[in-house]
Amino acid sequence: MLSRKNVLVPASFKGYINAITENNLEEALRKNTRRFRKLLKNIPKKKINYAYAEGKWTIKELLQHIVDAERVFVFRALHFSRKDPTLLPGFDENVWAITAKAPKRSWSDLVDEFIALRTSTELFFASLDEDQLMAGGTANNNPMSVAGLGFVCAGHVAHHMNIIKERYLGEYPARKKKAKKSYEP
Repeated sequence: MLSRKNVLVPASFKGYINAITENNLEEALRKNTRRFRKLLKNIPKKKINYAYAEGKWTIKELLQHIVDAERVFVFRALHFSRKDPTLLPGFDENVWAITAKAPKRSWSDLVDEFIALRTSTELFFASLDEDQLMAGGTANNNPMSVAGLGFVCAGHVAHHMNIIKERYLGEYPARKKKAKKSYEP
């Protein structure tokens, strides 16, 4: 059985893989979708255009980023699963965020787009056999596998869910720094 622990992803994506606990890809996507939909439903309207600090994205811009990134991850997975040897480029999420014009979009349209996209993502990964899931390729000069990209889809959303809860909604207490032990006599 294919597990999230033995998929190929760049080191920069390991945090996404570690943000989820499920080892079954279809289960990881399904549970992640359910959790994110619940979170999106419970975000207060007054917080949708809120940024927790100067120069940070609003929740609406963050959702647009999540949609854009998932499209890229799934395209990469499709490309690799079809055994296309062409190297794929990276993308600059900050340039994309500026040019996406998320502030002009309605919140409900963005939520609907995510739900439609994630449904497509789940169907796509469920359609792949083990050979296709194990296929790999190179994007942004980094080797990665199809299954790895599937787990990245779930983990990327989980990562941003934690950021939304902690920094935008204040659901988690600030992390306390451990006090240094004193070794004075």
